[in-house]
Amino acid sequence: MDRAMELMRDARAIAVVGISPDPSRPSHDVARYLIEAGFEVYLVNPTEEGEILGRPVYARVQDLPEPVDIVDIFRRPALVVPLVQDAIEARAKAVWLQLDIVNEDAATRAREAGLEVVMDRCTKIEHRRLGSAR
Repeated sequence: MDRAMELMRDARAIAVVGISPDPSRPSHDVARYLIEAGFEVYLVNPTEEGEILGRPVYARVQDLPEPVDIVDIFRRPALVVPLVQDAIEARAKAVWLQLDIVNEDAATRAREAGLEVVMDRCTKIEHRRLGSAR
C-alpha cells in the first residue's frame, strides 16, 4: 500500500477546497462521495456562501472548527500556493492536489512545513482502491 492510500485509510476529517455547488463538477462529486463514505468533510470556497451538500461553506481552511487530516484541493496549479499556505497555517496534516494538479513550489512549501503531499491523484479513486487493498 503506498503512502497516498495510507493517508486515505487513516484520515477522519477532510477539507475540500474549491467546492462547487454544481453537481456535475468533480469537486462536488468527490465531496459527496467522501461524505457518504463516512468522513467528516468540510467545504471551503471563498466565493460561495451558505451551504452545499447540506454543509456550511467556509472561506478558508483556517476557519474550520478543527484541524483536518487532508486538505483536498480542486484549483488550478497556478492558484495552489496560497491554498497550501492556508493549510499550513490551519495545522493540516497533508495537502492533496487532485488529478492534473501539480505545483512543485507548493509541494516544497508544504513539505518544509511538515505536511505530507500528494499530487495528481484523486481521493475518491484512492479510497475506492482501499477496498481491494485490504
